[in-house]
Order: sequence, then C-alpha cells, then structure tokens
Amino acid sequence: MSGSPVSSPPIRSGRVAHSQGVDAPLIEVFGLLLEAHAHLVDRLDQELVEAQRMPLQSFEVLIRLARTPGASLTAGELARAVALSSGGATRLIDRLEAAGLVAREADARDRRVVRVGLTAAGHDALLAALPVHLEGLERHLAGPLDPDDLTALEKALRSIREGFDAGFADG
Repeated sequence: MSGSPVSSPPIRSGRVAHSQGVDAPLIEVFGLLLEAHAHLVDRLDQELVEAQRMPLQSFEVLIRLARTPGASLTAGELARAVALSSGGATRLIDRLEAAGLVAREADARDRRVVRVGLTAAGHDALLAALPVHLEGLERHLAGPLDPDDLTALEKALRSIREGFDAGFADG
C-alpha cells in the first residue's frame, strides 16, 4: 500500500456535496464533538464519584426526573434521555432503586406501564451533588468558552435536537 491517505467517493446530501472524503469538514466537526463529549463525561463523572460517590449517569437520571413535570418517566423515556440501551437503563434503575433514590410505580392511566419516580432521598442526593456538577460544568464546559460561544453552542445543540424531534434528521 502507498502512504497516501484513503479517500472515499463524494457523499451527497440534500445540502452539500462532500468531495474531501475522510477530510470532510463535517467529519472533523463530528470528531471534535465526540472528543469533547468523551472528555467532559469522563471528568464530570470522576468529580461526582470523588465528591458524592455518584456516577454521572445516576446524576443524569436524577436530574432528568427532577426537571420533568410530575418527576416521573418510563424506563424507555429515561433510556432515551440519558443515551442508554433499555437493558442498561433497567440495570441503572435497579441500582438507584436499591439505593432508595428512585421508586417504580404503575402508571395511573395504564397499569401496564411502569414509571420511575424520584424519592425524597433521591431529591436530597441530587441537591447534594448539584454544586459539584455545576462547578464542573463551569470549569470544563463554560470555562474554555467566552459567553457568546457558550450561547452559540446552546443554540446549535438545540437546533440539532429540534431537528431530530421534528424528523428533519431522519431522511
């Protein structure tokens, strides 16, 4: 094999034709997004575990429940919200339930549906971990950005999420 980089044929989307192959700017942007996400998750998880003995995924479940009207979601809704498989979400909910931080209950409208709710102990654990998480976000997410960049990042991420919610990213 020669030392030249491998190039793929141009990829056409509805908006842009990419002839750069592996060097396409969107490949670079997506790679940066993945790297930044991995570093943030690792660092925030480490800080929460050290300070509160709470993994970031557990914190994310608790905060999602606290921010949801009625403070309960189905296991499937939680899995999607924190990017876990259904089996992964079930195992995490089992651990949180065993620790007394969440409780399972039958849905009032459909008894076949099981909802996961935040307990008082879960709420207290969330409040204890929240300052650690906020300090980490300030240091590792907001710290490297100027306020305009942080605002632009929020706007861009909302646009991407809303595109999926509206079905724009499905085709």
